Amino acid sequence: MILHALVDGPATAAWAARNGATVVQLRLKDVSTAERVRAGHEILAGVGELAIVVMNDDVAAAAALGCAVHLGQGDPGVEVARQAGIRFGRSAGSVEEARRAEAEGAWYVGAGAVWTTPSKADTGPAIGLDGLASICRAVRLPVVAIGGVGSANVAACIGAGAAGVAVIRAVAELPRLRELLDAALAARTGGGPG
Repeated sequence: MILHALVDGPATAAWAARNGATVVQLRLKDVSTAERVRAGHEILAGVGELAIVVMNDDVAAAAALGCAVHLGQGDPGVEVARQAGIRFGRSAGSVEEARRAEAEGAWYVGAGAVWTTPSKADTGPAIGLDGLASICRAVRLPVVAIGGVGSANVAACIGAGAAGVAVIRAVAELPRLRELLDAALAARTGGGPG
């Protein structure tokens, strides 16, 4: 859960998995389910056991690939995912949405956008660190911070209670992000660097 890399293709997914991503989420907008499945097969082959693969927005593609799915607030498919036994994450921009995701049986919550970002233009206003902390306190499942996250603020996300972060534009920073996340998590739990 610690480091989600949202990617748009197999080459980036494989690189992300080799460079610290624990979850690789395929985010292909405006393409068919068949295209997502094709790309997903390549990603599964390239990532192997290095990271968990998650399909963005498309339960049918996730079912065909045998992987997890991430569903935004406006995305259909929660009931289908539950009935099919597909693990799913949910987006949440408020405590109420996070609690609803937990009640639905979500595996994790993607909270944000924490900061304004061009990568997540379809979200509401930025929730900031206070909003992130409120969501983290409100649910028992892991919370992953998303939206404007990079090396300058990743430790603040962990300090607010997040279990990890998700990045789109900052994918190139993955090795540094993983180092910073490990240090921040060690500090939060009272442990020192490994």
